[in-house]
Amino acid sequence: MPKQMSRHSSVLKSPRRQSGKPGPNPGVPSHGPLTGEELQLAVRNHSMPLEALQSETTPPGLHYVLTHFDIPFIDAEHWHLQIGGAVQRSLELSMRALRRAPSITIPVTLECAGNGRSLLRPRPLSQPWMLEGVGTAVWTGVPLAYLLTQAGVEDDAVEVLFSGADAGIQGGVAQNYARSLPIGEALRPDVVLAYRMNGADLPPQHGYPLRLVVPGWYGMASVKWLSSIKVLTKPYKGFQQAEAYRYQQDADDPGTPVTWMKVRSLMVPPGVPDFFTRSRVVPPGPVMLTGRAWSGQGAVQRVDVGIDGKWAPAHLEHPAAAFAWCGWSMPWVADPGDHELSCRATDSSGAVQPLEQVWNYQGMGNNVVQRIKVSVEQPDPVT
Repeated sequence: MPKQMSRHSSVLKSPRRQSGKPGPNPGVPSHGPLTGEELQLAVRNHSMPLEALQSETTPPGLHYVLTHFDIPFIDAEHWHLQIGGAVQRSLELSMRALRRAPSITIPVTLECAGNGRSLLRPRPLSQPWMLEGVGTAVWTGVPLAYLLTQAGVEDDAVEVLFSGADAGIQGGVAQNYARSLPIGEALRPDVVLAYRMNGADLPPQHGYPLRLVVPGWYGMASVKWLSSIKVLTKPYKGFQQAEAYRYQQDADDPGTPVTWMKVRSLMVPPGVPDFFTRSRVVPPGPVMLTGRAWSGQGAVQRVDVGIDGKWAPAHLEHPAAAFAWCGWSMPWVADPGDHELSCRATDSSGAVQPLEQVWNYQGMGNNVVQRIKVSVEQPDPVT
């Protein structure tokens, strides 16, 4: 059984309550039903419906959203991005100046690091994702490396810190959401300061007017509502870096940082759902099973589809970019009865999705195979 949370643990921890009845202790992973606090997070944030896997590009309204605090509403006409720290020239850039700078457009799959958390037993108390905390969008903006080159990074730089305008309290710590990247990652040519999503201005919930997009990393690295960039000569020790987003075995384990996305695949649930249970009903006969697969640690090399525990390789499509998901498909002849469908991806590093998820204290990096139970039956005639 996991140990009780220390006061510095990064799973959801409330500040001291000023009034009212105490809620459930967020320091102890839960075996019980969802708490009121988890439900509040679930309705503020949202996942991508799995049927949206049919589209290579996810519309902004279907792309997953995780907002730690409140969505800041920013007047882009009076907004400026500050770039400073260990640089030769500090910069202050308006949105107009950024739009005049060289730009790139790149499709990127982003996944929340806690995707699948609610399936763990015991359940770490935080945003209670099922499987759908993911999406793929086409991002347009200024390469971060271009602006860092313009500023002139000093030789002793080790990290780059990105601070957002969203502010709040987590782990008892008042903060603006902020994360850092190693200098080598920040200077990659595909890391982008994005001001457009799928050809339009960023929606408020996706970081308007400017956000960071780090291809291949879990979504926590892609800081939204950017207000400043600071080049550091020492590693950043802020809450979202040193306490949150770490693989821990218990509250006292310092853990290791969450970085690259693990290999994963998802299937479009076939047939039609029951409204309340979401259980699937599929008519007998030929069915084309389809889905998407991705990895931050290497190109997806294969996807195997399981039908009642028997695995067969699916056909893979080419991804639109190195860090965008790829499509897969496999025909199935559905026999009457109850069946379990699953999918399992392997990437070029040799990593394979596990059949059983290894538990960790914050519920991070859950890439266990998806399992879908379906009933194959002849549908009732429509009257």
